[in-house]
Amino acid sequence: MVVITALFAVIALSWAYLLTGAGMGMSALEMTRMSQFGMAGVVSEEGMAGMAMMTPAVWTPGYAVLMFFMWWVMMVAMMLPSAAPVILLFATVNRKQRDAGHPYVATSIFAFGYLAAWAGFSLVEVVLQWGFEFAGILSPMLVATNATLDGLLLLAAGVYQLTLIKHACLRHCRSPLAFLSAHWRPGARGALRMGLLHGAICVGCCWFLMGLMFIGGVMNLYWIAGLALFVLCEKTVPAGHWLGYATGVALLVWGAGMPAPAF
Repeated sequence: MVVITALFAVIALSWAYLLTGAGMGMSALEMTRMSQFGMAGVVSEEGMAGMAMMTPAVWTPGYAVLMFFMWWVMMVAMMLPSAAPVILLFATVNRKQRDAGHPYVATSIFAFGYLAAWAGFSLVEVVLQWGFEFAGILSPMLVATNATLDGLLLLAAGVYQLTLIKHACLRHCRSPLAFLSAHWRPGARGALRMGLLHGAICVGCCWFLMGLMFIGGVMNLYWIAGLALFVLCEKTVPAGHWLGYATGVALLVWGAGMPAPAF
């Protein structure tokens, strides 16, 4: 119950931080509404008026740190629910280890290792965000404004959804017991190592899907909630691996149909 309560509290606080705007100066609801006008490079008059109110960000060290925490908290909110089964299973196994006389290790160490892997991913996303903004293909609302970029991201994500490495990672994510049985290590260092490894596998499973937020809007609540729900289903429902294949085909079709003159 302590672990469940802690998971619920961290997830709830992460979503609350996102809803208040993650330090962006406006609520996530406002950013969601405005980002709708910039999707796929099509901007209405109302969207143009809204975006005119936003000026391009000045990348200072403080702003970079803010963007890092925005991405990391977003990953916590989106990925921690799907990681709950392995975290709860770790807590159960750890309790049995304690009852057998082995040293007790706090479940938070394993969870921190998992989230640290997503912190590394968040750092990469910040660098990509800076690069896209520097190239002028990302709006102040953090929406890609170049149809060619949208098409390439969709095609790349679709291809990755069909690869062997994607589904190898997905099998690990769908089998918490098999993962812990194969990679169990004693002590706090072992727990941290297991958390990092499981987080890295999870990143390998979902990293391209998370990159699609540049298309719908990094702070678009519809995309955040939709991707979080998809990842949860992909990892937990009985036919989740087939869901991954179907999504790959759908992304390829979507990407091929993008109006990109460069294609």
